[in-house]
Amino acid sequence: MNKSAFVGIVGRPNVGKSTLMNSFLGEKIAITANKPQTTRNTIRGIYTSDHGDDKTQLIFLDTPGIHKGKNKLGKSMTEAAIRTFSEVDILLFLVDSRIDKGPGDMNIVNMLKEVNTPKILVINKIDLMEPADLAETFSAYEDMGIFEQVIGISAKEGAGVPELLSSIEGLAKTGPMYFPEDMITDHPEKFIVSEIIREKALEFLNEEVPHGIAVEIESYKELNNLTKISAVIYCEKKSHKGIIIGKQGRKLKGIGKSAREDIEALIGTKVFLQLWVKVKENWRDSDFMLSNFGYKD
Repeated sequence: MNKSAFVGIVGRPNVGKSTLMNSFLGEKIAITANKPQTTRNTIRGIYTSDHGDDKTQLIFLDTPGIHKGKNKLGKSMTEAAIRTFSEVDILLFLVDSRIDKGPGDMNIVNMLKEVNTPKILVINKIDLMEPADLAETFSAYEDMGIFEQVIGISAKEGAGVPELLSSIEGLAKTGPMYFPEDMITDHPEKFIVSEIIREKALEFLNEEVPHGIAVEIESYKELNNLTKISAVIYCEKKSHKGIIIGKQGRKLKGIGKSAREDIEALIGTKVFLQLWVKVKENWRDSDFMLSNFGYKD
């Protein structure tokens, strides 16, 4: 008897949602960075377990961090995450600190109280928490009575992830296999490639510049043993363009080299990657540009 479920991963920015999904799948399909608001789209990852004649397929939705958006992009990201509450079969709510550390987690809890979807509270980064803080956080969420379980994990280290996965499978119900068993995402390679380039830009750039960039694949040609890719990194200000390119082009070359290595590992061929930088002022507040970059319907 097969089981399946759509599983939403929600929480504040930078609590480890993308790292957790990558850990579930054993492969990297969602970009991660040590900066908030890394995930802009809802990324779908597909996990299929095989227990003899019985299979369970979990379709994970890694959502943007829920925050108070300062522009149309930020608001669109939060709206996409909140829509997930009522569109999935199971919700994972990730936190990484005590609930009294700020209003963000409590605001999300109040929204979750309004939906009947089964919920698991996941305390991430337990390897960085003091035992007393972990115990207090565990009790605070368990006492709310709205979560099926409260589970502590370290998504980065993998601790507790198998147990969490088993708990999710236990909540899945009889249902079809929506995707082939060997499929781990329904996003096309071009999308993942553009996200890899954006991830490397996040790693190489500082302050506000990363949040003001978008990546568009202009050309993607697969030859015999070589994939030729041309991509544009868009930024919002002329001054940012110079920062992204760097002195004598060194920063852009570093972004390209790092991205090319990850892309080659993803697609299994040599890659020739060309990167360009262009300015689109205030694109994060433009409905047309948000739609053009795939951040808004």
